[in-house]
Amino acid sequence: MLRECCKIECFTDFPKRWRGKSLKKGWRPASSPLMKNEKGFTLIELMVVLVIMGILVTVVVVKFTDQPENARVLKTKSDIKNVETALKMFKVHNGFYPSTEQGIEALVSMPNVGRQATSYQEGGYLEAIPTDPWGSPYAYFSPGVKGHDYEIISYGADGIEGGEGFDKDIESWRLN
Repeated sequence: MLRECCKIECFTDFPKRWRGKSLKKGWRPASSPLMKNEKGFTLIELMVVLVIMGILVTVVVVKFTDQPENARVLKTKSDIKNVETALKMFKVHNGFYPSTEQGIEALVSMPNVGRQATSYQEGGYLEAIPTDPWGSPYAYFSPGVKGHDYEIISYGADGIEGGEGFDKDIESWRLN
């Protein structure tokens, strides 16, 4: 009799909309002995999954945070190659490279200092004086300090000679 009383009491505690539906649709209260056999995730399993996801997100974020800096380095190398091409065209037309004094500006407009260009290409050799992706002008030396005909240098992200990582100088003679 006590058992029947408890069973009735348990089922009468449910809201009216659930009464009588528990057996029809397979719903059982959480305290049912059948719930102990149900499969599910433990808190530890969920925590392990969250830690693994956190590690994966960290790896992906670290991988992609350097991409803008890598793109700047690639653009700098491309700019230097373009300036080198313009310098070679200048030399073909005029027989010499612009001097350090004339600078890269001699590739945009006819130089008015130093040795005069005799066959300067109309419109120049570049549309504009390039700056590196960090906003600094390229350093230009002709003859070069390291013994080359010319040298074009970007001083990297910090804009100062020397450095490591993204602050490292990007030099024309080291691109080949």
